[in-house]
Amino acid sequence: MRKIAEVLRLKWACRLTNREIARSCSISHSTVSEYVKRAEAAGIQWPIPEALSEDELYRLLFPEKAKAAELAVKPLPDWEKVRKELKKRSVTLRLLWEEYREAYPKGYGYSQYCDLYRGYVKKLDPPMRQNHKAGEKLFVDYAGDTIPITNPETGEVTPAYLFVAVLGASSYTYAEAQISMEMPHWIGGHVRTFAFMGGVTQIVVPDNLRQGVKSPCWYDPDLNQTYQWMAEHYGVAVIPARVKKPRDKAKAEVGVQVVERWIIAKLRDRTFFSLIELNQAIRPLLEEINVRKMKHLEKSRRELFEELDQPALRPLPEQPYEYAISKIARVNIDYHIDFEKHLYSVPFILIHEEVRIRASERMVEIYHKSQLEPVAIHPRSNVPGRFSTQTAHMPPKHQKAGEWTGERLERWASEIGPHTAQLIHAVLSSRQLPEQAFRSCLGILRLSSQYTHPLMETACQDALQSKTLNYRGVKAVLEMLQPVSTPQPAPLPSHENIRGNAYYK
Repeated sequence: MRKIAEVLRLKWACRLTNREIARSCSISHSTVSEYVKRAEAAGIQWPIPEALSEDELYRLLFPEKAKAAELAVKPLPDWEKVRKELKKRSVTLRLLWEEYREAYPKGYGYSQYCDLYRGYVKKLDPPMRQNHKAGEKLFVDYAGDTIPITNPETGEVTPAYLFVAVLGASSYTYAEAQISMEMPHWIGGHVRTFAFMGGVTQIVVPDNLRQGVKSPCWYDPDLNQTYQWMAEHYGVAVIPARVKKPRDKAKAEVGVQVVERWIIAKLRDRTFFSLIELNQAIRPLLEEINVRKMKHLEKSRRELFEELDQPALRPLPEQPYEYAISKIARVNIDYHIDFEKHLYSVPFILIHEEVRIRASERMVEIYHKSQLEPVAIHPRSNVPGRFSTQTAHMPPKHQKAGEWTGERLERWASEIGPHTAQLIHAVLSSRQLPEQAFRSCLGILRLSSQYTHPLMETACQDALQSKTLNYRGVKAVLEMLQPVSTPQPAPLPSHENIRGNAYYK
């Protein structure tokens, strides 16, 4: 630190020697001598003008050194331009530094360049500290606050939940009201977000909501299957925010905060009677959010979106994703699986195998293990108790379907009695394909383990007369004839050490 003014004050005002001044200012006496000589040569007198700063005084005493220092000043990069360039795909800080050094060969070194940039970024608002690439990430979440919807007929009030999506690079925001946070609405929010953005990002970052993440885990979260199907349809990767790491989803949290302040708060005194009415009120407020200039960047979200994210988004698929649900089922001996009380066939070689069902509004697709292609596709049917059977799924003629055939079922029935055999034959004949009746026949025959053969014969004779050709009808008759009794424990054997109740009388 230079102490020129203090040295001159002590010399000319206090009349101290050079060595006394050196001890007082903690500098060498030769430096004191040089300051005094240069001040006299420059024509400086005591008192020094108050307007003359220490730096200006130095330039007067050491003009050659001041000029050299000015020539050594390194040009400072345009940090705002650097930050914007970093949002572009494949652009790194190293690349930008190399371009800077090409323009200014005597500029800052790489490590100092990085330190100066980090210092600049720290001055920005917290949401801007993460370096988000254009078109890379979409952050999605639900707002914590809700908006009430009033039923105009009953006056009942139900909450509407706000789905919020924010692009990483531009903070371009989408929001909509939903009647619940269940899976159909969660998936629908993504579909409408992509349509609103006009393209698809590389990555979607949700919180660990149960709609999106089946098993939250720090290292390897397990996605809900329906959510995974949606991601595959749009070709995006779903990377949930880490548990207890709010900075992973800072964009979503800030986006939610903005929506709560500029949408929910503005609508707090209005009464809505339908979800459609509420979403109509949200749209103009959402537009205001996106066109309002952000103070720290002096640009709006819309302007940044058009500049950064929009050119980098991937195109939408030809058709929007159609919501589908997932279910695990096991193939029965009749090579059919049960979905919402309707039975769909699969290749007979999958009998007893576990399969995965993907059911959309129009189709039912059945997958085996990790195969990408379905093993069976059927039009979805809402008719309970009926079969959707494809001939290609059936075994060859006279080939066993697993271990069961119609002939074997009839042989088992004949061992119980003639009426049982007649009923089983009638049940097999009542279906378009005998295999479709195997499940019902097995249920009837297995009742013989709970009821005696005479009772079975009586119940089957009654079912034949009333044309009740199903398992439930036969079981109901048997329960009326004789409820299933719980076996009683065998009496204790007689023994000389057993006293009996008479002993105590």
